[in-house]
Amino acid sequence: MINDKDSSQSSIIERNVSRLPPRTIRSWLIGRPLSTADAPHQTIGKAVGLAVFASDALSSTAYATQEILGVIAAAGTIAYGYLFPISIAIITLLAIVTISYEQTIHAYPGGGGAYIVARDNLGELPAQTAGAALLTDYILTVSVSVSSGVAQMVSAYPDLFPYRVWIAVTAVFFIMLINLRGVKESGTAFAIPTYFFVVLMVTTVGLGIFRFLTGSLGMVVNPPHFEAHNVVSVITPFILLHAFANGTTALTGVEAISNGITAFKEPRSKNAGITLIWMSAILGSLFLGLSFLTGQVHAVFSEEETVISQLARTIYDGRGIAYYMLISGTTIILIMAANTAFADFPRLGALHANDGFLPRQLTYRGSRLVFSRGIMTLAVIASILIIIFQASVTKLIPLYAIGVFLSFTLSQAGMARRWWKIGHLKEGEEITEPGSTLKYEKGWQYRMAINGFGAICTAIVMVVFAVTKFTEGAWVVLILTPVLVTIFFSIHRHYKNLAQNLSLDNFGAIPPHNSRHRVIMPVSGVHQGTLAALRYSRMLSDDVTAVHVAIEPAESEKVRKKWEMWGEGVRMVVLNSPYRLFLEPLLEYIAEISEQRQSGETITIIVPEFISNNRITATLHTNTADLLRSHLKRQSGIVIINVPYNIHEKGEH
Repeated sequence: MINDKDSSQSSIIERNVSRLPPRTIRSWLIGRPLSTADAPHQTIGKAVGLAVFASDALSSTAYATQEILGVIAAAGTIAYGYLFPISIAIITLLAIVTISYEQTIHAYPGGGGAYIVARDNLGELPAQTAGAALLTDYILTVSVSVSSGVAQMVSAYPDLFPYRVWIAVTAVFFIMLINLRGVKESGTAFAIPTYFFVVLMVTTVGLGIFRFLTGSLGMVVNPPHFEAHNVVSVITPFILLHAFANGTTALTGVEAISNGITAFKEPRSKNAGITLIWMSAILGSLFLGLSFLTGQVHAVFSEEETVISQLARTIYDGRGIAYYMLISGTTIILIMAANTAFADFPRLGALHANDGFLPRQLTYRGSRLVFSRGIMTLAVIASILIIIFQASVTKLIPLYAIGVFLSFTLSQAGMARRWWKIGHLKEGEEITEPGSTLKYEKGWQYRMAINGFGAICTAIVMVVFAVTKFTEGAWVVLILTPVLVTIFFSIHRHYKNLAQNLSLDNFGAIPPHNSRHRVIMPVSGVHQGTLAALRYSRMLSDDVTAVHVAIEPAESEKVRKKWEMWGEGVRMVVLNSPYRLFLEPLLEYIAEISEQRQSGETITIIVPEFISNNRITATLHTNTADLLRSHLKRQSGIVIINVPYNIHEKGEH
């Protein structure tokens, strides 16, 4: 219970900080810093959005057919008769998944895809499972796409084969650098190569079908060596399911647009939905065409030469300029497919971090208004996987697809659950959830049936993948996903316990006290730790000034309101920092006060600091006091005091 609470409001002084971040090599590499006010201008339209979010899905046409062929090729020439029917079945599933995610885009305009859908409709555990699957998927998207792109390059230039791993790693860090420049700039940079690939692939497929119809399409000349380890005479249902599961890698990346809706211009949902339909139409047409032509020319599954390479030199009668243009375009789009992951991984990581399941640092935007820490984390982990698996697409694919289809399954199951809840509402009744608002809609049964059927189909594919690819590496994902979920909940438990310890509920009033110091107290948030530091500050002096560096307007407004209530009449100076600098504006303010210091006066910097007894969870927090001390320790007349607030994790004594 709060006793003797002062009714007077604390004064708040607002100041604008116009100082730009210093120019460094980093700013030269990724561009000039952007103000927070520039965020609305960094959104993208449908044409650029297709390049940013669809490159992953479109690029899968380069290896999906090959993965089907790798399963059924052991049956010999009879296998080619099954290639096209399997592809039709996959396209049917693509249509179902596309309809599902188009519904998701309009239902959840704030983005987040499977994670948000599962969180609002299935519960926290399925949500974290979906999140773990998606984060793993994005890491593997980078590894698989870049490795596949390098494989296309090696097919055209076999002498590069020994250097494929380091070429792939270099490509990953190049894409990372482009993405650190911002979504809008990376999308613009990658738009031309994307459409270049689409035009080349449409031309190749169109010419191939024309030559087939006119009877001038021959067979692959000098096919690469293929040795079947387990020759079969009959295609069994299990082999067909295995081939179908392998081919569904063509669907990877379909979910990307639903995760990144906030990157689109207004109306966001409409623009994102149209882009999704464009992407699925192009993907479906190219995949069917490539599968049909592959069967006609009898391309061979091989690590030495890709199916695309064999198809191209058959259609273009050798390795001419058209062949090299297609291989170059395919290589570029495959490498660019990693850009989709770089666009979505940091956003999803920020959503997890904002909910308290990943380190808070992932929510911070860099100088170019992107989640730079998430981008760099993705690049490092993906590069490690490329090195471990030696840039082999075949070795990476088993790890890839399970996470994709797990997220598909949870997303569609979540949407089916959402339609069921909508169906039980009365007309005019509304229910507000964290991610969306539920209203009664006619035809909810039809939509629920589509999502439910889609969830069953993708779940079957996931199980088939897990069984058939278990010994080839799928076991890694089956172990990794629950491990990641466990880590997520451990982090969340820490942050939840921290919030309880810092809560202002039932917190007593601050007793007045006088002293001789001039006190400056940096305030990032108003909680028990802050008020404990304020109590100590008032024990030192009556001249106390709280300083808040406003980086995010919404969070700063919360700080203002809490300070007006809990600041006990102590003035607060708000330093508005549009370029999200924290330390520099604070240091400048301290320097300004220091210049006004009277003879014999001591300026004391009081820094609230919470201390966790758990060394692991302590790494989840930054140490502002150490940063200030490193910059101010040589200045005379300034004292820095840490006011610790001890946090005891549950289960600790």
